[in-house]
Amino acid sequence: MKTTLKAAATALMLATATVATQAKDIVEIAAGDERFSTLVAAVTAAGLADTLSGPGPFTVYAPVNDAFEALPSRTVENLLKPENKQQLTNVLLYHVDDRKLTANDFPAGSNYFKPLLTSDRLCITRDSGGVTIADGSGNVANVVIADIRADNGVIHVIDKVLLPGKRPACH
Repeated sequence: MKTTLKAAATALMLATATVATQAKDIVEIAAGDERFSTLVAAVTAAGLADTLSGPGPFTVYAPVNDAFEALPSRTVENLLKPENKQQLTNVLLYHVDDRKLTANDFPAGSNYFKPLLTSDRLCITRDSGGVTIADGSGNVANVVIADIRADNGVIHVIDKVLLPGKRPACH
């Protein structure tokens, strides 16, 4: 019996150690997924990789590469220029909340959410069709994959780049 308990305890410790070493932060998850290569390049250019690798918690609305490609011609190239670092930072922080919000944490209906370090608002709607996010430019992004869990927060994959601007209509 003691041998069985020791073996079970050892197996549990090994499993716990394996899970701990597999834990990844938001930046590690994004960097390991080719669909986010443009986002990772932008986060790096803005100097936000260390912040988003920090303890959090964070919720990141992560646009896929196709979302960046859908922006007007040369938008990404211009944002990545060193002289536009503050503008790039503002756009990226518009995609981050300083709380860990799973899809179920969004109340039913439409509600305003304040992104990290900005006075602008997003309008997040949760209904039977899923979760959408309206930005300040009048665009609405769909959450195409929700609740990718990281050790410092959660990622929601979206199909458009969110842009600050006017407060979106929400109610």
